[in-house]
Amino acid sequence: MVEVKVRKFGNSLGVILPKEVLNRLNSTDGERLFLIEAPDGDYRLTPYDPAFEKKMTKADEIVSRY
Repeated sequence: MVEVKVRKFGNSLGVILPKEVLNRLNSTDGERLFLIEAPDGDYRLTPYDPAFEKKMTKADEIVSRY
């Protein structure tokens, strides 16, 4: 478990992710991360957008039919 602290950045709030976390997410400065709400109410931070992946999978199915 990694603990982060919520801090004020101008008029916003944010967290700073430690280098180890960014390495595990294969993420660098400026890349997008997605905070996904799980069915049990928890949140998951991920480097990819599952909704986009679902759309691309559907598109692949449609393209393969034609």
